[in-house]
Amino acid sequence: MTTSIASPAVAPTAAVAGPAAVIDTGRVAGLIHQLLVELGEDPAREGLSGTPGRVAAWWNAFLSPDGASTATSFTESQLGGQLVIVGGMSVWSLCEHHMLPMNLQVTAGYVPDGEVVGLSKFGRIAQHFAGRLQVQERFTRQVAEYLNGVIGHEDVAVAVRGVHLCMGMRGVRMEEARTTTVHSGGRFGTDPVLSQRFITLTTGMWRAP
Repeated sequence: MTTSIASPAVAPTAAVAGPAAVIDTGRVAGLIHQLLVELGEDPAREGLSGTPGRVAAWWNAFLSPDGASTATSFTESQLGGQLVIVGGMSVWSLCEHHMLPMNLQVTAGYVPDGEVVGLSKFGRIAQHFAGRLQVQERFTRQVAEYLNGVIGHEDVAVAVRGVHLCMGMRGVRMEEARTTTVHSGGRFGTDPVLSQRFITLTTGMWRAP
């Protein structure tokens, strides 16, 4: 397992650009058709006749995730310094180095200050930043920085545990390898007790059946 820990020194921006180009699914289907030919396949044979179109439709859907800008906060004055952790979020992304899938288990924590974030929004934010060619380290930072903007301060931590097929099915082919990235901001970067609580609860979620 590889662990990377990052603590931002300056306030990050919440808006992070993603894929903006309109995907020409007809052209993508043509390229997939050409790829099959170059791989020695017959795109017209039974089983492959509709494959280029299906692959193009999937790329269009995958690279067009719902926006993350709809995150909603609710006023809640009776919080008493709570730590809120949302875990169990599983998203798929694509490694930009080999264009192979990676499954990312996401846990986010924050210290609310007068407001709480709608719980379903955490999953939408994770899906939004997963729907593109990615690296896990950048994904972790993007989710954390977006949450900074939603919550209004930097007391945010995001931990991600990834399974990368670019490591499991190619190269060294280590199927059991896992990569962990942790982005700690605000009090999570300066308060060791708070940070340890987040890590302990997060790893407990990952170990749970």
